[in-house]
Amino acid sequence: MFKTIANAFRDKEIRKRIFLTLLMLAIFRLGAYIPIPGLDIAAINGENGLDSGSFFGIIAAINGTFGSQGSIFSLGIMPFINSFIIMQLVTIIIPKLERMSKDGEEGRKKITQITRYVAIGLGVIQAFGFVMSWGENFTGLFGTGVANIWLSRIMTVIILTAGSTFVMWLGERITEYGIGNGTSLIIFIGILSGIGSSIISAIQTMSQQSGTELMGNIWWFIGFIIFVILLFLFIVYVDMAERRIPVRYAKQVKGNKMYGGQTSNIPMKVNASGVMPIIFASSFLMFPQMIASFWPESDFYIWYSKWLGVGSWVYIVVISLLILFFSYFYAQIQFNPIEVSKNIQQYGGFIPGIRPGKPTSEYLAKINNRITLFGAIFLAIIALIPSILVAIMPQELGLTNAFSATGLLIVVSVALETNKQMESQIMMKTYKGFLK
Repeated sequence: MFKTIANAFRDKEIRKRIFLTLLMLAIFRLGAYIPIPGLDIAAINGENGLDSGSFFGIIAAINGTFGSQGSIFSLGIMPFINSFIIMQLVTIIIPKLERMSKDGEEGRKKITQITRYVAIGLGVIQAFGFVMSWGENFTGLFGTGVANIWLSRIMTVIILTAGSTFVMWLGERITEYGIGNGTSLIIFIGILSGIGSSIISAIQTMSQQSGTELMGNIWWFIGFIIFVILLFLFIVYVDMAERRIPVRYAKQVKGNKMYGGQTSNIPMKVNASGVMPIIFASSFLMFPQMIASFWPESDFYIWYSKWLGVGSWVYIVVISLLILFFSYFYAQIQFNPIEVSKNIQQYGGFIPGIRPGKPTSEYLAKINNRITLFGAIFLAIIALIPSILVAIMPQELGLTNAFSATGLLIVVSVALETNKQMESQIMMKTYKGFLK
């Protein structure tokens, strides 16, 4: 990776793209420190602050705890991510959108535009949820009084939605003019900043302690760092693991030339769906809690937080089943064994020991189901790690609040993907120079 970065900086155009990407990410980070006018940050971090197990706590963790800082970028890129997920689902269900997705570049542009509009709508809903979750601690720009408070809330919803829309625009500019996927890089920076802030806060907490309590927390802190490093290595190992299905092509004589006779393979990644099943499952579970949080004293909100909140045994069972379901659902979207089998047969290929046609598609489907099951178990373990840490680690260190194994999975995936994109751009430059 370091060699790739060094080679990238040697090329003027790639170096320009890297600096542009860093500039956009710096603007994004700057927005994290611009507070919403009239918001008492100390109050919202108190008794009525964002719970790390709530829907808004998850948003804050992915965005780098911007929600708890009360910044104009509190929503971050989450509305766009949720909109993207919704559009992927409805594109399969609605035939008109499915035809549009297959209508080349023009169709994709239309779907992207619809995704933006849906993201703005979701931003308004989530912004309203944020404002209502702050409760009476929020006074706003226009002071006290029922009318003034509601006017302040509406203004804050507009500010938060505009901030989220601007972050979405930044992500698109990074994708178009920078290096890597802009949305992924914004999440990447947010997660890293959240983990960094958590570690600094833990060190500050330990600096104020002494005696047995200090030594105990130091050992917990060292164990936490070692655990994160081992988890990081495990995620990299699984993320890069793949099953390669060998494919041989028969020799064909056309005219005076002979074609085929080569051996290739079909790479099937163990974790091909990435972090999407976890995001699907978490959003599915947390969305009712987000709606119910508008009425925090209602019986439904109290019941849902108790039984389906992060850490409960019901939550563990339900989210594991949902991750398993969405893993298979996403696998069916990404990999079509019938289509792959037809393409292999069309070009005169075959899998050794498997007859072409239906037996090949059945064999590929069986292999895909087995790999998906292992990937789903891996994702379920990753999703449940924070709940386990909350149960065993001392809460005064605050490491469990910002740590997210899901976030670490996103960080690894984004880092590997960005590295691959830089390598491909360097390769293209090398070929261009060779042709000249």
